[in-house]
Amino acid sequence: MWRNVRRPWTAGRLYEETLEAAMASRPVDAEARLSSPPRASILLDAEVQPMGPLAPAEDIRTDPATWDPRLERAYYDGDLRAGEAVLELYSRGVDVSRIQRAFSVGAFGLSRLRRMVPTRWSITAVDDIISARLRERIKTYDWIPEHRVYSLEAMGNRWVVLMSPGVWTYESIEAWYPGTTWNPTEDVAFVGDWEGPLGRVGYAGMGGCYYAARLAVTEALERERRQARVLVLREIHRDQLMPLGVWLVRESVRAALRGRPARFDTLEEALEEAGRHLDLPLRFWLRVSETLGGGRQETLSRYL
Repeated sequence: MWRNVRRPWTAGRLYEETLEAAMASRPVDAEARLSSPPRASILLDAEVQPMGPLAPAEDIRTDPATWDPRLERAYYDGDLRAGEAVLELYSRGVDVSRIQRAFSVGAFGLSRLRRMVPTRWSITAVDDIISARLRERIKTYDWIPEHRVYSLEAMGNRWVVLMSPGVWTYESIEAWYPGTTWNPTEDVAFVGDWEGPLGRVGYAGMGGCYYAARLAVTEALERERRQARVLVLREIHRDQLMPLGVWLVRESVRAALRGRPARFDTLEEALEEAGRHLDLPLRFWLRVSETLGGGRQETLSRYL
């Protein structure tokens, strides 16, 4: 059992085996001895994938594994701050999910400050660190030359990403249909957050989904060396039987942005196209949007 997440190495071999699995260059086989029978339950969480029956581990054994040399270098550098390690590993092509896993077990940071953190914290921290750095680069680029609409439908979700010429702003809005996991009511529930050119001051109220989508958006703009105003819209329908974690958000928005967008000269045309990919009337989205509402009432009045 873990006794101190601020000093995880005091758990001895239990921590060493966990670290071995997190740092391995490929998946490893593991065997665990449990201190009690597993509880017959499923853990559902908006940030991470569903987890099956749970039980405390008394001992863990993993097959010998070769560490990823890029992760290993960051681990043994006790003077490298965690944020710097994340950015360096990302620039070296390490997959985001692997960085998040190693971050969770306290593999990065100044030696005296390393600690284990919950998986949900590590996921959001890594998404935030990387996308914040990409955002600062993006703000130095020229604007995209037209309005764009990207769309995707997958796993009970509908996605629309609207990009417009302008100084960087970003907003993400989700609409949870009645009967979905986080909405037991009879009405559609909206949740969203946004940021302007200076970024955010506090943590986004909608949680890790905000930062996961922001990472996908900033990656796409960085590849193009362009700047834009961005609005991400997501409808969650009853077809999504359970939450699958923020990786679904990141990978879905990435997939949408790899597609060919519809391009328009005006925002009005782009909004009409966006509405064709959504079930909810556009007027509902515009009423809750902070970035499309402020300063654009006259332009958008016919949609309200």
